[in-house]
Amino acid sequence: MKRAGFTMIELIFVIVILGILAAVAIPKLAATRTDAEVSKAASDLATVVSDMGSYYTSQGTFANLATMTNVTDFDSTAKGGTDSDTANFQVGGESCVLFTFNSVADGNVTLSDVAGVSSAACKGLQAASSDLIKNHSFGGTGVSY
Repeated sequence: MKRAGFTMIELIFVIVILGILAAVAIPKLAATRTDAEVSKAASDLATVVSDMGSYYTSQGTFANLATMTNVTDFDSTAKGGTDSDTANFQVGGESCVLFTFNSVADGNVTLSDVAGVSSAACKGLQAASSDLIKNHSFGGTGVSY
């Protein structure tokens, strides 16, 4: 009498193969999530810089940072309206980019990398946004025609 079914060896081989596939796929999934987080953060950072330019153009000052943009990763706890005021752009709760308002009356803002970041998302944002990490002049005497 012949029984239909799988032998124990066949089942073990299938389980081992599935385990190998899972071991390969899980790190790839984690890397994809980090890449997506970096892409979103880079887009949000560009939006903040654009919003700053629009805000300075309409208001003539950076007096109220809290109303400058709706991007949630922009930490606008700084009061604004004073020289050397700072604000942070965060990814996953870690500060990645520092905004320094050099001359509020002149519309100058310097973006710089925060040193010693630990997360892969922050490091990726700093690398992806290297063209935005610089001094921006939105108005005043720093703009030439």
